[in-house]
Amino acid sequence: MAKDFLLLEDGTVFSGRSVGAPGIAFGEAVFTTSMSGYQEVATDPSYAEQVVCFTAPMVGNYGVADERSESSRAHARAVLMRQVGGAEWPRWLSERGLVALDEIDTRSVVLHLRERGAMRAAVVSGEASETEVLNAVRAEAEMTGKALVASVSTHKIHRLGRSGVHIAVVDFGLKQSILNRLVTSGARATVFPHDVDADTVLDARPDGILLSNGPGDPSALREQVAVVRELLGRAPILGICLGHQLLGLASGLETFKLPFGHRGANHPVLEVRTNRVLVTSQNHGFAVRGDGPEVTHVSLYDGTVEGLALADGSARSLQFHPEAGPGPHDAWPLLGEWVEELRLAEAA
Repeated sequence: MAKDFLLLEDGTVFSGRSVGAPGIAFGEAVFTTSMSGYQEVATDPSYAEQVVCFTAPMVGNYGVADERSESSRAHARAVLMRQVGGAEWPRWLSERGLVALDEIDTRSVVLHLRERGAMRAAVVSGEASETEVLNAVRAEAEMTGKALVASVSTHKIHRLGRSGVHIAVVDFGLKQSILNRLVTSGARATVFPHDVDADTVLDARPDGILLSNGPGDPSALREQVAVVRELLGRAPILGICLGHQLLGLASGLETFKLPFGHRGANHPVLEVRTNRVLVTSQNHGFAVRGDGPEVTHVSLYDGTVEGLALADGSARSLQFHPEAGPGPHDAWPLLGEWVEELRLAEAA
């Protein structure tokens, strides 16, 4: 029997110290290079069913606050850290039932995942048989093929903001920062569940449609792709993260799984039209495959597609997070600029 450890599906074990809730958490082991924003990461619905390893040497040092949460609950399955700072963060993790370890050799974990790819894992807080846990890990479904949006989307329509252009937001795992940014940019939003049909969205008479971020494999969301395809050309569309991938699929492109994903607040992206580099916040394990004129942004890490714009101008998308929650503000104006375009179009 071993106590407090991370076990990867290839049998590799990393020992640590429990600083969260007791138990065993299963998920896909991934890493984020963000130096801050640990609470935002844990509550981001896009981290559903994932075990998150932080590369920052100390996590938790500036405490927690309700306004920093990206949703009403934690979505990451477990948290791995080199050193925990302060008492508030471990208490927050425990209260939300998150298994968490510190004293993990996070550098070695990250190097292992970069070399071998994101993989299924278990984080154990308490004594457990490594053999039994490994068998359970290997029995878990892989992330490829998983449709996870139903577990993180809203179940009912709700509204935010009182005036301004009207944005219909399809919630595939929506971050609160995106909604906040829309409202502060002068919009009002109607948020729809992930399984909304095209007619219901259009009956709300939106000035624009935003396809949100979210977890899982976009190619598993066939019904959602069909709805996006139906919406094309009927109202201006902006897709973010998973929404970007769904727009790509709806317009005839393909998606694929990245070896270890893009997660962090320091990812350089080339804006093709201006040749300007944006340092961006990202969290995704899948990407769009394409190299045509519709590609507007490209990752300077691996050349993958980071933005699309359809030829008729009816839709565009961003793989990175312009709301920057957390992250640098290089891409901060993009949401506001889109809202302003919609306002000018409405006024014309």
